[in-house]
Amino acid sequence: MHLSPTRKDFEDAPLRPFHLRVALGASGGEFSDGFGLGIIGICLSRATLQLGLTPAWIGLLGGASLIGLFFGSLLSGPAADRFGRRPIFAYNMAFLASLSLLQALVHSSTQLLVLRFLIGGVLGTDYAVNKPMLIEYTPRTARGKLLGLLSVAWAAGYACSYVVGYALGDLGSDSWRWMLLSSAMPCLLVLPLRMTTPESPLWLTNHGKTETAAAIVLRQLGPEIAPPLSTPPVPTHGGRWRRLFQAEWRLRTLVGCAFFSALVIPYFAVGTFVSQVMSAMRLEKPYVGGLIYNLTLLGGGIFGLMVVDRVARRRFLIGSFALAATTMMILALWPRLPTDFIILLFAVFAGTLSAASILVYVYLPELFPTDLRASGIGLASATSRIGAAISTFLLPLVVSHIGIHAALGACFAVLAAGAFVCQRWAPETANVRLASLDDSANTRAM
Repeated sequence: MHLSPTRKDFEDAPLRPFHLRVALGASGGEFSDGFGLGIIGICLSRATLQLGLTPAWIGLLGGASLIGLFFGSLLSGPAADRFGRRPIFAYNMAFLASLSLLQALVHSSTQLLVLRFLIGGVLGTDYAVNKPMLIEYTPRTARGKLLGLLSVAWAAGYACSYVVGYALGDLGSDSWRWMLLSSAMPCLLVLPLRMTTPESPLWLTNHGKTETAAAIVLRQLGPEIAPPLSTPPVPTHGGRWRRLFQAEWRLRTLVGCAFFSALVIPYFAVGTFVSQVMSAMRLEKPYVGGLIYNLTLLGGGIFGLMVVDRVARRRFLIGSFALAATTMMILALWPRLPTDFIILLFAVFAGTLSAASILVYVYLPELFPTDLRASGIGLASATSRIGAAISTFLLPLVVSHIGIHAALGACFAVLAAGAFVCQRWAPETANVRLASLDDSANTRAM
């Protein structure tokens, strides 16, 4: 089957306003995700007396959303591959806003724990669906920058939650309720964009709905763009999780799970309790250090966006792990560093991981074919979040019983392990055609 000489391939389409609208809808979801996860750290420091929180309860509440993320992303990935991206993409922000509003009404730590778990579950659906929806619409030449916007949006939401949390901190003893309530706002703002986004034409074509896919491409991109020509997947025995661990996709699944986990475990462990970490390092003004840390997250995301298409994916990935691991090693081994140097090292750590997180949105979707993409991303997200939840729960306990330097040493070990796995097995995916991944999957399945 050949393209008309006057029509461009779907993946080579010029950038249209519609592409930017889809990117804005996806980025708004990521902003909401980052804001919702980031606000809890500041909130818990204000709610400790009213809810009677012990260090163990603080760890549980800090990690509850990450546990929910595990189940949400694990279960929604196969559903999105089977039933489509749009059903989840269009409506999950409405559920997230509703749960966020309910947080303001809690009167016990148990109630908040349940809501944080459910919020994590909804966030998990977005982790599994957001990236496939955007990458399957994005022109190949703009893929790095448009998907990289998701990382910047997440970092912006996370940093914004820190600023908003401290701005609301003067509202009295119930200020923590207003902090949690504020997380509903970005969800409601982005909801109209997501509800008006049509189904992925690549998914439709791969499931035999070529006429629907062609109509969407014609309406949104114009007659000069050909709809995707991907061949429907060859039926295979076993579910999608089983296929992810078959020989042809096993190493890619391992790399996706390992690099995502090694990235977010120290990211969340340090970031969720950044003020407490700064205090444990005996900084005189931990708020200032925390503010610099969070602003550096945003700056790192912007830097990653600028370089993602200029550096090979493998080199970017391995180099980021090595640099972040070095900062943690120095902080763990030298306990009496000057204050300014401590803040600088934390800033380098935050900026490096934030820049590398671009690859979660660009590299991870490039590892899998359309029929396994949401499942692969969902599994990698679930694996990473269970690790992040455990580390977020353990960090305040480790700091209080063993010390901050032991916690930072553990972060170094995780980052070093991530560097090793990527150096050994990570494939290069820059400029890969999604259609070629689908063709390869079909050939291997025959």
